[in-house]
Amino acid sequence: MMSSKTKIVKLVIVLTGIFLSEAYSQNSNTKEELSKKSIKMSKTTLQDKIKGGWAGQTIGVVYGAPVEFKYNGSMVDESHIIPWNEHYVKYWWDKKPGLFDDIYTDLNFVAAFEKYGLNASSNDIANHWSTTAYHLAHANQASRYNILNGIMPPASGNWKNNPHADDLDFQIEADFIGLMAPGMINKATEIADRVGHVMNSGDGWYGGVFVAALYSTAFVSNNPEYIVEQAIKTIPKGTKFHSCIADVIKFYKQYPNDWKQTWFEIQKRWNNDVGCPKGVFLGFNIDAKINSAYVAIGLLYGKGDFTKSIDIATRCGQDADCNPGTVGGVLGVMHGYSYIPKFWLSPLQEIEKEDFENTTVSLDKAYGLSFKHALATIEQAGGKTKGNEVSIPLFEPIAVAFEQNFENSFPIERNKIDQSFTDEITLEFNGNGYVVYGNLVKKSKIDVKYIDRISKRTYGSEPLALAEADDPYVALMEIYVDGVLDQTVKLPMMNSARRLEPAWKYQMTEGKHTLKLKWINHNPDYEFRINDLIVYSEKEPTSNLPEETH
Repeated sequence: MMSSKTKIVKLVIVLTGIFLSEAYSQNSNTKEELSKKSIKMSKTTLQDKIKGGWAGQTIGVVYGAPVEFKYNGSMVDESHIIPWNEHYVKYWWDKKPGLFDDIYTDLNFVAAFEKYGLNASSNDIANHWSTTAYHLAHANQASRYNILNGIMPPASGNWKNNPHADDLDFQIEADFIGLMAPGMINKATEIADRVGHVMNSGDGWYGGVFVAALYSTAFVSNNPEYIVEQAIKTIPKGTKFHSCIADVIKFYKQYPNDWKQTWFEIQKRWNNDVGCPKGVFLGFNIDAKINSAYVAIGLLYGKGDFTKSIDIATRCGQDADCNPGTVGGVLGVMHGYSYIPKFWLSPLQEIEKEDFENTTVSLDKAYGLSFKHALATIEQAGGKTKGNEVSIPLFEPIAVAFEQNFENSFPIERNKIDQSFTDEITLEFNGNGYVVYGNLVKKSKIDVKYIDRISKRTYGSEPLALAEADDPYVALMEIYVDGVLDQTVKLPMMNSARRLEPAWKYQMTEGKHTLKLKWINHNPDYEFRINDLIVYSEKEPTSNLPEETH
């Protein structure tokens, strides 16, 4: 028997299809129109689409919240009813403000362009970015550490300085770029070049380029297939990212009514995170390629239906709040704020005027800022904004520069260490690169006011603080490779300044190596815990199992 919740969800999908089919007929542009050098749009429509982008992104993030990284390498089955109700956005707003990091990190960049202007440089953006107070993780925090220690973009996002360079951080923060470059896909990718190399490179950068291009194209087309195919043209052929999204398109055409089959095909080919120390050889996968693939699956199989699109993207798993957030944002632009069904929009409107945590910006303010920046970008690109009409110049997508991270660097081992030390520790490995995965910890209970913001780990009967907001202690660690001092690194305990991994190095000479970490200013209130040693090789791994003989 079908449950009442299931009936409600199915009814919402049907009703949403009715709403959006009407919106499609009113808002769509033909291929003939898109082949022109420019397209005209009322400012009212432009602003409605920009509002739809921010609103749709936020709705998608909240919808996927309960299953974020709960389904790693598996789909969220239809039997798992994902809730949504009248006050649901406010519930998450109060319960877990960090959930909205997709939005407030986006808005941090909006603030940077408001402060420095449309031509803000990568260094301007990086300096603004590095002074943020809120919690960051993965490529974002690795880049913030780099910038605070004098490593500026593009080096701050380069994979040799940032093990998280292929992570999806820029992918989930590039929405604002498409919103400020409506219909101008190459303008969007130019902005993405300045922003994305702050925290990412290679496939991680491409994730943001792809998303910015999706949003930009959604202003001038209501055809999800066209939008995805235009966006992938901005990524150079021959890159792994392009190949991954091209596979989604190929399998969509082969299995047009079975998104799960396409999910399986992508899983077989692309579910291998080679960079992120948290994901290598584990189920967790925050790599930009496969998560962007889930965005493409949601857009293609959702066929323009808001509810169906974000639901599919969510049920693909892994970063199951960020991916439907992107899909919801693209659909919000495509159809406009006015056509998002009340079922989704009403709960959002409860928090539209409230500032996000550790910011002075709300969604309501974001609507106005992005509209202002979009008008300025249109004029900068040679378009016109006169009266209540804008004329947006259109161009054929041009692929950005070729970048590929982790060249000749294949993960071959993840050795479990699980050992704490207070003076020095020596490790051995055989390969051409390594990453030490571990944390500086404090031997004291965490202040209760930080519990919702930072991680904690139990050590004996006492929890250890992995990072605290105001702790001034900075450990100094000497890293020796084969008996020679390779570098001395700072390991701040302060949450916003922390270094995620104490040591790593790639593209070394292939062979046996000895690694020593020496803590030169040890404080007895702290210890360093090493969880794993991840080893890389220039040789792609093959099975070492013997062949059967008969």
